Amino acid sequence: MEASELSCREYSRVGADTRAWRAEAIRKVEADFNRSADTHLVRLDLPRYPGITLYLKDESSHPTGSLKHRLARSLFLYALCNAWIGPDTCVIEASSGSTAVSEAYFARMLGLRFIAVVPAATAAPKLDAIRFYGGEIHTVDDPRTVYDVANRLAEETGGHYLDQFTYAERATDWRGNNNIAESIFNQMAAEEHPVPAWIVCGAGTGGTSATIGRFIGYQRHDTRLCVADPVNSIFHRHYADPAVVALPEGCASCIEGIGRPRVEPSFVASVIDRMIAVHDADSIGAMRALSEQLGRGVGGSTGTNLIACAQLIEEMAAAGQKGAVVTLLCDGGDRYSCTYYDDSWLAERCVDWQPAAERIRAMFG
Repeated sequence: MEASELSCREYSRVGADTRAWRAEAIRKVEADFNRSADTHLVRLDLPRYPGITLYLKDESSHPTGSLKHRLARSLFLYALCNAWIGPDTCVIEASSGSTAVSEAYFARMLGLRFIAVVPAATAAPKLDAIRFYGGEIHTVDDPRTVYDVANRLAEETGGHYLDQFTYAERATDWRGNNNIAESIFNQMAAEEHPVPAWIVCGAGTGGTSATIGRFIGYQRHDTRLCVADPVNSIFHRHYADPAVVALPEGCASCIEGIGRPRVEPSFVASVIDRMIAVHDADSIGAMRALSEQLGRGVGGSTGTNLIACAQLIEEMAAAGQKGAVVTLLCDGGDRYSCTYYDDSWLAERCVDWQPAAERIRAMFG
């Protein structure tokens, strides 16, 4: 047998093994999806605002506890179907925590090494959750360097950088296939106002807002999309002035999971109807008030969403409008016990969260 023929056959055998592994990996990820029931849509009546109802899409009930479970699943499927991940690939991500937690879950499911590049200030419970699923932690002091460090680690390990900030807007099928937007509209179908006046979400990668905004347009709904953004984030500044693409030095938000120092490739401003900038203290106050209302903790980004909802609801009421406002409960509060729920931590940082908490308590009546 010619050496060249043997090499060709050997290459084909290895290729077949890899294809078989990839097919099994995709099956496992899809099976996880089939086992996971859809997340709940929680209705909150507002006695002070008759005719207006607030709904929370509770993403904390995913297996890894946050909205990012959807993104991680989509990113893995996207990379697998593009043949970017094989049986020996080291998977790397740049993340402030929740995305990395979910990606570590899927990496462990597939038997892959996973490294999360995270800012040093990431809440310790999130780091513990990444390690729980077998992930490794690589911290950076400057959050702006996470991209370059993740790329470098991918080169050094011969691995694959999932790059949520680039691929979030395209990895999810925005036309349907049980994405978050389709789920919201299906669950709203029997409500008094089945087509929400507003859907409110945050932007970390921009993937969720892109999916929801595109779905609204595709389905020709009258719903408008509002993105709530920390004051110290680039997205709302870029939305107001497309020439602004980066934050000034030293400008940063303490709300994990949303807000960025640069405009991410996945941020699609054209599908957004409005952006509302929210101070960190207000996000934390709203988060604390909503936690009291629900009897369980929620995360800081949910508080950011809620402040934007409160503004929209007040404007609707003033204009005599009725309808539904839907927002996302992005994750639970257990990962923030040592930060947003620690009064001494907040006091040390001079975070005056009580006024916003009182405003949200009043909204709930």
